[in-house]
Amino acid sequence: MDEQNSLRFIGNATTVLRLGPFTLLTDPNFIRRGQWTYLGNGLLSRRLKDPAIGIDELPALDAVVLSHMHGDHFDRVAVRELNRDLPILTTPQAARHLGRRGFRETVALPTWDDLRLTKGGASVTVTSLPGTHARGRLARLLPPVMGSMLEYRAAPDAEPLRIYLSGDTLVHDELREVRERYPVIDVAVVHLGGTRAFGVLLTMDGAQGVDLLELLRPRRVVPVHYDDYTVMKSPLSDFLAEVERRDPPAAVTRVDRGRTVALPSHLTR
Repeated sequence: MDEQNSLRFIGNATTVLRLGPFTLLTDPNFIRRGQWTYLGNGLLSRRLKDPAIGIDELPALDAVVLSHMHGDHFDRVAVRELNRDLPILTTPQAARHLGRRGFRETVALPTWDDLRLTKGGASVTVTSLPGTHARGRLARLLPPVMGSMLEYRAAPDAEPLRIYLSGDTLVHDELREVRERYPVIDVAVVHLGGTRAFGVLLTMDGAQGVDLLELLRPRRVVPVHYDDYTVMKSPLSDFLAEVERRDPPAAVTRVDRGRTVALPSHLTR
C-alpha cells in the first residue's frame, strides 16, 4: 500500500481521493445534522449525521467529480463556498446548472466521454459511465446521473489503478458494458441506502449492492451513502448481511466518517 493513494470518507457520498499528486473531491455535501435539503419535485430530506469536516477544512483540490445534481450531492454550502474556478466533472445537465450558478470550469461528460488530468508524468482519467436513478415514469422526474471510472497512472507506462464510483444508480443492463470495458476494477465505491421516494427505490439497497458486485467483480468495495438522510431506508447492515450470505468476489472495506483507507499503488494484473 502507498499512503499517497487513499480515500477519506467525509459522509454521505462525499470523499476525498488522493491519487499520487492529485486530490479529488466527490459529491460535495456539507450541510449539518438536522438541516434539510431539497431533492426536487416537492421532496425534502433531513440530514441525520454530521459530515466529518467542514468545507473550509478541505485540502487543495484538483477537481470535483459530481454524479448528479441533487441537494445531498452538491448542496447549498458547496454552491456558496467552493472555488468557482475549480473543475467540476459531471453530467451535461448538472454542468449547465452549475454554470448558471457561476462555476466557470464545469466539464460536461456524456456517457463514455472522459477527461484526462496530468501532472508531470502522472495522470488521472475520469470516464462517465451509465447510471439510472429510477425506472419507469419517475425516471423522467429525476436528474440524469452518471457513474465514473477513475484511472490513475503514476507514470505513462504504469498499470492503472481503477476506481469505480457508482453514483446514485440502480443495477441495470447498461452496466454490463462497464464489465466488458473494464474487466479489472480495483476499488468500487458504491452508493447504497435503499433511498425511496413515493415508495419507489432510487438507490441500491443491500441486495442490489451485492448484485452490482457480482456483475462488476471489483477486487475491493467501499460502501457509502447509506445512513445520512431520512429518505434512506436500507442500512449498511442490510448490505453486510447480504455480502455474508452470498459471498461475492470482493473484499468489503467499511470506512467510518473522517477515517482514511489506503488504496493500492503497485498493481499486478
